[in-house]
Amino acid sequence: MRLEPIKNPTLARKLVPPAIALTTTIVIASFLATVAGADSFSVIGLILKGAFGSKFAILETLNRATPLIFTGLAVAVAFRAKFWNIGAEAQLYAGALMTVMLGTGVLPWPSFAILPLIIIASILAGAIVLLVPALLKTRLGVDEVVTTLLFNFIFLLFISMLLEGVLKDPMGMGWPKSARLIPEARLPRIVDGLRLHWGFGLAIFSAICIWIIQTRSTLGYEMRAVGLNKDAAAFAGIPVNVVIVKTALLSGGLAALAGFSEVAGLKGSLTLDLSPGFGYTGIIVAMLALLNPLGVVMAALFVAGIFVGADSMSRAADVPTYLADIMLATALLLMVLAIMLTRFRVVRR
Repeated sequence: MRLEPIKNPTLARKLVPPAIALTTTIVIASFLATVAGADSFSVIGLILKGAFGSKFAILETLNRATPLIFTGLAVAVAFRAKFWNIGAEAQLYAGALMTVMLGTGVLPWPSFAILPLIIIASILAGAIVLLVPALLKTRLGVDEVVTTLLFNFIFLLFISMLLEGVLKDPMGMGWPKSARLIPEARLPRIVDGLRLHWGFGLAIFSAICIWIIQTRSTLGYEMRAVGLNKDAAAFAGIPVNVVIVKTALLSGGLAALAGFSEVAGLKGSLTLDLSPGFGYTGIIVAMLALLNPLGVVMAALFVAGIFVGADSMSRAADVPTYLADIMLATALLLMVLAIMLTRFRVVRR
């Protein structure tokens, strides 16, 4: 057997394999729940109820989805141009670091002045972090998978050094965390009394902007061209290396906004456990969305719903929350296969 490219996939060809992949994921999760000693249908129901069964659950799901939208967009933008950014975690912490450096009282400005400045500074910080691997790739041919992955560990150790040194909160009872942001540097709540903040609105706005860039701009066309065939793009006069650098700057800036939103909207300070793997989960989100910026929003809600619902389900049904991790890993593997089947058909020799 061999794989034969499909020149013009039909709408059914684009939608059916991903739908089958998600359905198969649910079936496997149901089987694992049964093995764990719980009723499979009740487990799925508890996950849905825990994620969307009340106003509080819905808002918590939206809150958890906010950083995933940013990291999912960062990965989707980079992967569209075949620039394999695995370092969204480092870029997230770069944005968080810049938020703390500017938002803890260094600039006693009102909210309408300091928040835009912090956003811009965070974007620049994330862009600079990813600029290094991009230049190593375009100038020296260094594999960006290796450099971006290593940057995750390097930057996390750098943050740890700062939190044990110059950024350590003297009022933090010895814990390695930064001082808290001043009220003017905090993102306001969308709903009073609950944790959902305007970082979610910023994430939706970013998704719309990226969709416009990818579908209505010259840069978006160049990114798609470079991603489809780098040699053909160069032959057509597209500056491939310049496009890769621009893509890296945009991707790094988006990932940094995840760190900004978590610190300014939710945590209020920088800690080593700020991100429970949002950068890596963003890869799953982007792949589930088929690298579509608007699809990233839906995929992030799906992934966030699994996480939030799994926490609730674990308490109610006494099933380990690891079920959520297995569901996401299975969904990613099956979605990769589904993406391949949307572009290729299996032909017997």
